Amino acid sequence: MTGGGPVAAPTPYVEPLAERYARMAHTFERRPVDLVLRGCDVVLSAAALALLSPVMCVVALAVLASGGRPVLYSGSRVGQAGRSFTMRKFRTLAPDAERRLGPYLGAELSHMTASEVTALGHVLRATKLDELPQLYNVLRGDMSIVGPRPIRPAFFAELSEEIPQYWQRLVVRPGLTGLAQLRLTREMTWAEKLAHDFEYIADRSLRLYADIIVKTSWLVLLHPASAVWRRDGRT
Repeated sequence: MTGGGPVAAPTPYVEPLAERYARMAHTFERRPVDLVLRGCDVVLSAAALALLSPVMCVVALAVLASGGRPVLYSGSRVGQAGRSFTMRKFRTLAPDAERRLGPYLGAELSHMTASEVTALGHVLRATKLDELPQLYNVLRGDMSIVGPRPIRPAFFAELSEEIPQYWQRLVVRPGLTGLAQLRLTREMTWAEKLAHDFEYIADRSLRLYADIIVKTSWLVLLHPASAVWRRDGRT
């Protein structure tokens, strides 16, 4: 028997998202089209990485020259079936921004983040070049080219409490782009965004997948100022 102060109370068990998904999504069945879409992800992401590798090298050197270290931002996101993965983007924030932004959440985080974006970061975000490292996430199988936007674990848990159906986004891989990203407006609520995610999940097909990619490419290449899927504190 040992002496000393009072024994600390045991830490309450918090059910991981992956376990919660497994318990709640037992009726979900994969579709043949999911294998086709995964094949498209592999082919397109590998081709894009090979084609855009010179551009990515130039961006990496530009980030380094602007004082951005490390070159890549790495953050935890919730993936298919609730499994967490590390998502990577080119750094667009000032040095030590993560430490300063740590105490903030949600809309306040979005506001504070805007003041931390570097001059180069504004360009990378406007052109979506900062998103290119996520092609590696697609090739690995963490993400898809098309799907719901990946969410930070803490915010995903929060949204699942606010919107009980939110966990159903986990039936597919999160994506670089998607219906919600293309249709996003500043006035749209999280429940409204979720409805667009559900539309893609329910109607996903090779045709819809290709249509979303074409529309996204059109916006990014020809109308970058109107290209959507704006950032907020939860993505």
